[in-house]
Amino acid sequence: MSQREWIEKDFYKELGVSSDASADDIKKAYRKLARDLHPDANPGDTKTEERFKAVSEAYAVLSDPARRKEYDETRQMFASGGFGGGFRPGAGSGGFSGGTTTFDLGDLFGGGGGGAGDAGLGDLFGGLFNRGGGGGARTTSRPRRGSDVDAETTLDFRDAALGVTVPLRLTNPAPCTTCHGSGARPGTSPRVCPRCNGSGIVSRNQGAFGFSEPCDDCRGTGSIIDEPCTDCRGSGVQNRTRTITVRIPPGVRDGQRIRLAGQGEAGLRGAPSGDLFVTVHVRADKVFGRDGDDLTLVLPVSYGELVLGTTVSVPTLEGRVGLKIPAGTADGRVLRVRGRGVPKRGGGAGDLLVTVKVAVPQHLDDQAIEALRAYMHAEQANGFDPRAGWAGA
Repeated sequence: MSQREWIEKDFYKELGVSSDASADDIKKAYRKLARDLHPDANPGDTKTEERFKAVSEAYAVLSDPARRKEYDETRQMFASGGFGGGFRPGAGSGGFSGGTTTFDLGDLFGGGGGGAGDAGLGDLFGGLFNRGGGGGARTTSRPRRGSDVDAETTLDFRDAALGVTVPLRLTNPAPCTTCHGSGARPGTSPRVCPRCNGSGIVSRNQGAFGFSEPCDDCRGTGSIIDEPCTDCRGSGVQNRTRTITVRIPPGVRDGQRIRLAGQGEAGLRGAPSGDLFVTVHVRADKVFGRDGDDLTLVLPVSYGELVLGTTVSVPTLEGRVGLKIPAGTADGRVLRVRGRGVPKRGGGAGDLLVTVKVAVPQHLDDQAIEALRAYMHAEQANGFDPRAGWAGA
């Protein structure tokens, strides 16, 4: 749909509803009209068929909350003179000239080469006038940036914690290796479009208004290729399978996305490439867990080691270290080894948090059983009661 149609068409009138109609009212009105006007119910009636298309077009806009809001705001701005102190056909000032009112929408929608305010309006309405069923094009001749690309990779826990370099195999549009993205056959170059003088935009008058539209000769690019590259057919891009090396930084988390600027799809005719976003999946580790930048692990110990104290060897991401267990350590206590966790982005590393857990033997020989009973008697003789003060005891 063109800019002019968005301004001039009254979609509410097409459906026979008020501008403040609810979504249910709009749906009911459309269903009734669509049933009455459907081509199957009116074979050979071209007038009714055109009416059916207009009703369907109106419903496509008004049934989408986002598009309806943009449509309402745009019509309100033009009706109330929201651009440059009043928009009234026939006015003789404020940017209008002579007896015929000329209102160049290129100035409003990014084609006028104005300041920051013009650029903002271009961004606001540049997508709005491309959403209709007519497939309208943008009114600016900016290079068409390549699309962003999503990829995934799965890492072992330790590789994700320490960082790793992985190869990624991608198949997507990339700059043509023959014409290097220009779209022109090697030895030739694109020429400036003579119709729009390289702007990609042409203006025309429609009644009292002047409209800026993409140039048909160059399709809004501002240049014409007389001898297209035979490999990419003038687009400047080709589908290629390539392998790139991606550096995964230390400390990446499961589900984290990493952005690689300029590694996405190639832009048309040398325009900037999109970005590559790599989603990282991390496999669980048999030993380590993670809590922020800290590593966690559960250390099996014997009852005697907790009672008497000892020094044990525990694993880290980079080798093993000795961990001292103080005498009388309670089961489930967390011991901290500083600086042995996950590397931090700004330098340093988290800690290793070790939870001690008593491992209970399942089978004992007679000598061990007798020794354990003697120990229990010694405990009682010393007055030790593990349930003293517990549950009101």
